[in-house]
Amino acid sequence: MKNSNDNFLIGRLRSLKFALKGMLLLITTEHSIMVQFFIAIVMTFVGYFMEISSLEWMFQWLAIGLVLVAESLNTAIEKLLDFIHPAYNKRIGFIKDISAGAATFAAIIAIFIGIIIYMPKFL
Repeated sequence: MKNSNDNFLIGRLRSLKFALKGMLLLITTEHSIMVQFFIAIVMTFVGYFMEISSLEWMFQWLAIGLVLVAESLNTAIEKLLDFIHPAYNKRIGFIKDISAGAATFAAIIAIFIGIIIYMPKFL
């Protein structure tokens, strides 16, 4: 909630608090995010042990971020639609499927990035 007495810095810190709360809620309550977050941790250890380059780290973290953002937005869209219309609705189902498809695109792209980074290390 915005407080008109807050200065710019206080307002940004308050926004950051809400954003961090949202991240924690996602990580602790949403199974798809839990799985993706676990994979991110595993891939971080794999990258460390495989001694990937700075550029490879950059692409790996970009892929991880892409997947987590897409999954987070998918979750937000699904929660919003469930709130607006709790009963099954064919058109809302279509929207939810599209949202899930976007997260799947992100995951597929991340897999390809992982293959490009790690396959040469095993050949």
